Amino acid sequence: MNKPVLVVMAAGMGSRYGGLKQIDPVDEQGHIIIDFSIYDAVRAGFEKVVFIIKKENEADFHEAILDRLSTQIEVSYVFQELTNLPEGYTVPEGRVKPWGTAHAVFSCAETIDGPFVVINADDYYGSRAFQMAYQFLTEQEDDTKYRYMMVGYQLENTLTENGHVSRGICETDADGFLTDIVERTHIERRGDVTAYTEDGGKTWTTIPAGSTVSMNMWGFSASILRELGERFPAFLRKNLPINPLKCEYFLPFAVDELLKEQKATVKVLKSEDKWYGVTYREDKPRVMAAIRALKDQGLYPENLWEEK
Repeated sequence: MNKPVLVVMAAGMGSRYGGLKQIDPVDEQGHIIIDFSIYDAVRAGFEKVVFIIKKENEADFHEAILDRLSTQIEVSYVFQELTNLPEGYTVPEGRVKPWGTAHAVFSCAETIDGPFVVINADDYYGSRAFQMAYQFLTEQEDDTKYRYMMVGYQLENTLTENGHVSRGICETDADGFLTDIVERTHIERRGDVTAYTEDGGKTWTTIPAGSTVSMNMWGFSASILRELGERFPAFLRKNLPINPLKCEYFLPFAVDELLKEQKATVKVLKSEDKWYGVTYREDKPRVMAAIRALKDQGLYPENLWEEK
């Protein structure tokens, strides 16, 4: 079996944040959030990382990430292109939004031929998540079904005080396997509860406290790349006529289809760590304070990449 590879989704536009949030420093040493994920991944055993970026951000990522980290881990990158569509489809006029997380991962189809873990570039996951993911992917292989994994977080540990977030709400069976996942794109605290809306805030549905959610940390075999490619045309046929400028092909959507078809299992590895991320610019001071506290606890050195 090939060693697991880390895949980092970094092509998001960062519209709510107001800038290219993936390369905005979060400590005095100039580290960005992905530095901490790469540091944790290397300690867990990962030796290669593939970044998914937009072509127009290539120079920025070279300067902020790729050149610097190439001395710590093997680094490569692929582009998530709007024009990467099945035969017979063209980009709708006026469309600038990327096609979503499932399309982003599919962008790696020519680069990855073994197991891999997917994460967001602008989320902090905690070191335990990478250890669990690496161990799973080195011990499990596809058999009569695809054997995937997901790191799940407690909902309350993944919210921001500064607006809404998007999370995959998960249900698991008694053995810890995923039975259902639904992407909710507008979740926020509402007083003493957490709720989501699907109609612009006209109505709200409460999410039970302690619910497990996905932060887009998935572990897959290479089989997912073929499945995503085969399923993307059906998604486009259904959604382009309805929402040509903003419809997105989400990873949880594709995974849920595979579960319903009984083609895959997804083991949910639960993390007690608290999520930190910069969904909004107002989140940055909180993230910087959290990083400072993690360093003070001895979980990270002051300078992650200084030579020993």
